[in-house]
Amino acid sequence: MNLKNLLVLLSCALVVSSCKNGGLFSKKPEQSDVTGWNYNDKNMGGYQVAREKEQRTGPGLVFVQGGTFTMGAVEEDVMSDWNNIPTRKTVNSFYIDRTEVANIHYREYLYWINNVFDGDEFREVREGALPDTLVWRSELAYNEPLVEYYFRHPSYNYYPVVGVTWRQAHDFCLWRSDRVNEKALIDKQFINKNTLKNIQGQGEESFNTKAYLLGLTTPTPGPGVRSKKNPLRNPNGTPRAQVTFEDGILLPAYRLPTEAEWEYAAMALVGQNPQVSRKEGKRGEELITNKQVYSWSQNTNGLRDTRRGSWQGTFLANFKRGSGDNMGVAGGLNDRAVYTAPVTSFFPNAFGLYNMSGNVNEWVADVYRPLSPVDQDDVSPFRGNRFEKDYRNADGEFEKDSLGRIKRVYVTDEESKNRRNYQRGNVINYLDGDSLTVGVSYDSTAGRGYGITTLISDKSRVIKGGSWNDRAYWLSPGARRFLEEDQASSTVGFRCAMDRLGSPEGNGRKTGIDYKVRRQNTRKK
Repeated sequence: MNLKNLLVLLSCALVVSSCKNGGLFSKKPEQSDVTGWNYNDKNMGGYQVAREKEQRTGPGLVFVQGGTFTMGAVEEDVMSDWNNIPTRKTVNSFYIDRTEVANIHYREYLYWINNVFDGDEFREVREGALPDTLVWRSELAYNEPLVEYYFRHPSYNYYPVVGVTWRQAHDFCLWRSDRVNEKALIDKQFINKNTLKNIQGQGEESFNTKAYLLGLTTPTPGPGVRSKKNPLRNPNGTPRAQVTFEDGILLPAYRLPTEAEWEYAAMALVGQNPQVSRKEGKRGEELITNKQVYSWSQNTNGLRDTRRGSWQGTFLANFKRGSGDNMGVAGGLNDRAVYTAPVTSFFPNAFGLYNMSGNVNEWVADVYRPLSPVDQDDVSPFRGNRFEKDYRNADGEFEKDSLGRIKRVYVTDEESKNRRNYQRGNVINYLDGDSLTVGVSYDSTAGRGYGITTLISDKSRVIKGGSWNDRAYWLSPGARRFLEEDQASSTVGFRCAMDRLGSPEGNGRKTGIDYKVRRQNTRKK
């Protein structure tokens, strides 16, 4: 053995010895800044604190850094709706699907439902999830091939799913949340991977994130629970089998994006304001006056290859040019799609999102009101809140419903009346009208009279983005229309979103601005 190798071995032995003896190289336990007690120390109460970690990006999602923007109309209001009054809003950072949900994804959802809820008692559940393929029918068009084949034929696998109601899209998000979190626990070996092979007939025993966190669902433990490498510990220092949300393994729920989030992501003004550097302290300018009509910008994100001219004049979205013109002339089809196009067609915007203008309109979470832009909060604007809480029975225990989800109940006005930040449980109609109609549903004939004096109800949900059968005006992210949440259309699909936890600038970036701290002079005069 040469001298160099001998020195390396001696150095390693010294390090190991120092660690065992609590020397300079031993890792001190993290302490509380407010009590001085150790975290993760069974001799000091055993309070467990997970190592600080960033939120991982869920499958299919893209990170959207939030900020301020002008929400609403960016071109002349030729429809005279005046329902998208320009207002400045701030959107918190979030995640959103890179593409619209495709037929293959929704068929995966149906496959799971048909297997897990295969009993006769779940027939309504299985049938209630089916998309309405009859949305393709028209009195004066031959669309029967689409009725029969669009959703199921493999040639349409990656075309956007349509015929899905707002309620069905919402339920898809719930299902997706549980499947992603279930797989995360399997990947970390806290749940046995063989459970994925045996989903037939699970019914209400299927994995649900909240039921798992509350201890009402107990999947078969995986090998990671008994492993010495298990990072989770009970207060007494023994390995812990149950994962909590504080451990940072589980993701927040998938959901439909709010209207403000969707519009902000579609505009992608970040493409006009690139950061100078990812180095802390180097930022782009606040180019808040920049405007654009559609979801693509002119050239800052490389959308048009002006050097070679190879992309100049090509179509950047799937839409209807005029009466009777949905794809151009044979031999030179302009957008190459008479109806929908695959979800990764055309060039993505500056956030990397596809088809935020055209292809299909998309459901968002908001309840529609013409004056929402001026009524909503400046930060994270949204209309549609009807507050809920987990149901507890007479014994104070949580319960699951027949689908395996935790039962939820609406918060009552009686519970809310003494709060300062809200006084009603159902605030869908907040600021809707005068004092005589505040709190009166749009569905009520005593209030607005749905179907008599208005087509707007408490079930009217916003749709955004324009579709294959819309003129260019509706492709602007600021344009807004509505459809009842229990109705569907051949021109409406959806994509999912997720909350962002932690730094609004993204992983590896700090929250707030850190300045060098000047050491205080503590010497006595």
